[in-house]
Amino acid sequence: MSGGKKRIVIAGGGTAGWIAAAALSQQMGELLDITLVESEDIGTVGVGEATIPPMRTFHRLVGINEQEFVKATNATFKLGIQFENWKQVGEKYFHSFGVTGKQTIVTDFIHFWLRGRELGFARDFGDYCLEFKAALKERFSLNNQAKLNYAFHLDAGRYARFLRARAESCGVKRVEGKIAQANQNTDSGYLTSLVLESGRELAGDLFIDCTGMKGLLIEQTLKTGFEEWGHWLPCDTAIAVQTEAVAPPLPYTKSVAHSAGWRWQIPLQNRVGNGIVFSSRHMSEGEAKDKLLSSIEGKTLTEPNVIRFKTGRRKKSWNKNCIAMGLASGFLEPLESTSIHMIMTAVTRLIQLFPHDEIKQSVVDEYNSQAESEYERIRDFIILHYKATERDDSDFWRYCRDMDVPEDLKHRINLFRDFGRSNQVEGELFRLDSWTQVMLGQGVVPSSYHPMVELMSEAALKSLLASIAEKVDKDIAGLENHADFVKRYCGSM
Repeated sequence: MSGGKKRIVIAGGGTAGWIAAAALSQQMGELLDITLVESEDIGTVGVGEATIPPMRTFHRLVGINEQEFVKATNATFKLGIQFENWKQVGEKYFHSFGVTGKQTIVTDFIHFWLRGRELGFARDFGDYCLEFKAALKERFSLNNQAKLNYAFHLDAGRYARFLRARAESCGVKRVEGKIAQANQNTDSGYLTSLVLESGRELAGDLFIDCTGMKGLLIEQTLKTGFEEWGHWLPCDTAIAVQTEAVAPPLPYTKSVAHSAGWRWQIPLQNRVGNGIVFSSRHMSEGEAKDKLLSSIEGKTLTEPNVIRFKTGRRKKSWNKNCIAMGLASGFLEPLESTSIHMIMTAVTRLIQLFPHDEIKQSVVDEYNSQAESEYERIRDFIILHYKATERDDSDFWRYCRDMDVPEDLKHRINLFRDFGRSNQVEGELFRLDSWTQVMLGQGVVPSSYHPMVELMSEAALKSLLASIAEKVDKDIAGLENHADFVKRYCGSM
């Protein structure tokens, strides 16, 4: 990789391929010659319709106008996820994207809340979070008085087309065709070119594998290996179906647990995305399909799409001169809507570590180390939802409740239960607020709090908690109905 523009070949389109193409062309277009090869005959999974707030940072990086994006992808706004039946059947809790209460340098808000609860005057934990209350009241706004931390529900197919238009306007060349084989240098093993079924050959210096779970380059060609996590995350199949919208879109995703997994509901402007995730060892495909179709509202717009998967990651995300992104790099079930985010962090990481001339092993090792850490920490947060359950109504939930979990997660659960803290690592995706809401929601309640909160008088603590809750209620009063806001926002262009 020396002299002239670096030739980047992206294998596969879909959300992953076009995110990579859009970001690389916008940030480094003058240095790169980017070709993306995809076939219209090969479908994409395309069900990753819920996102998380860092997407907005990525959009700013690549210069995307948010209003244009929302309109183009039939998007709605998302303030969090409502979890039903996870702790016990019939119980609900909410993982919002907001900050709950006020933090101090020494200790976190939960310690003040625990003391207030002990004294009998604290409200529910969520009452101190604007995003939580706004979601349940179906409110949303982009006004400056009450700044909400939000993400989106979107049409993944439309999103890929939206990004494609941006990437092509920045010089990315799209080639239609199926990849027949990948050629390698006989000495180094580096990829040299892709050969299409048509016979056309695409030479490159750096290859990005966005070919989905099959990993055409990273696995089938380079034999990178795969680390499976099915013993911690036993679900291995999903079925997705789209339905007509029969009610105004809610500003949150629903995740409803069942006897062998969970199902999702994602409201867009014009339709609803529905799906069921389950363990095939505990539920048949037929049972799952019946359960999904009996739970939906509105007419179905698509045939149920069955997706089988292995949870885990490639042993290396970057191998030789190939970088895997999206499902080619690994799979974590969509419980916390992290799939699109992880594509964005992968391409951002590549831009930050982009090789100047030849590929140095230290750079590859750093990329892989960061990718591994990201995967494992998100994995642990998802495992938490399964492990911290009180359900005893099926073999699936008993297995989850009793299973051994990674040591770091075990420590986090114990630390939170003993002292209301969750150790954070720099750059970690899910913040303390997220861990706290899910821990409490799943029934992990601290047995003690920081002694410093006892330095505050009962009257002062009562006043503090009341003022925070009152501020939340006041801010909500200034928000619009979510559905009305979306209609006005998309109609004002």
